[in-house]
Amino acid sequence: MSTIADNLSALLTRIDSAAKAADRAPASIQLLAVSKTKPATAIREIHAAGVRDVGENYLQEALAKQQELADLPLIWHFIGPIQSNKTKAIAEHFDWVHSVDRLKIAQRLSEQRPAGLPPLNICLQVNVSGEDSKSGCTPADLPALAEAVMALPNLRLRGLMAIPEPTDDRAAQEAAFATVRQLRDGLDLGLDTLSMGMSHDLEAAIAQGATWIRIGTALFGARDYGAA
Repeated sequence: MSTIADNLSALLTRIDSAAKAADRAPASIQLLAVSKTKPATAIREIHAAGVRDVGENYLQEALAKQQELADLPLIWHFIGPIQSNKTKAIAEHFDWVHSVDRLKIAQRLSEQRPAGLPPLNICLQVNVSGEDSKSGCTPADLPALAEAVMALPNLRLRGLMAIPEPTDDRAAQEAAFATVRQLRDGLDLGLDTLSMGMSHDLEAAIAQGATWIRIGTALFGARDYGAA
């Protein structure tokens, strides 16, 4: 049975190969270990293997893990849908938020960010495939949202996040990720981040400029949602 360290080694090989195929430096691609439904012990194992950035989708689960892992110098990313009543805890306990899709949420995160902490790193989630089931602002609404978020004092807008419609078609994967990159570049705001690509499509995302890839299954194995 493969260990998390073995999975990480195989994943880093995939990232290295994808980066070289795209004529990119592997170091330009950062790995976000997505640990939803996985125990704190799995995060300890991935940290021991050299990964310090952890992504969580569910707030209460994440807060419990943060308390259990308070001895580790982890960087916590919130990547799930955000309800208004969750913004205070997110503003207080996370370093990055990848899933901001409306101004009200951004305003609350800015207002509720504790004074002693650095600005909260923000990605705007774009619904690039137009799926009703997905969170994210529309591409048409993105410019106004980005300008408004740039003006908020306790946030640092870094870039865009997207979860395109799943497909095994490499050309379709790349087309969706290319759209996200073009949307970011079209804002002309000097943003440096593209949070896109997961276990099944990371090669296409890297080919189109991903700077964060959000990986769960390829690191931790299949998820047991009954445990969430």
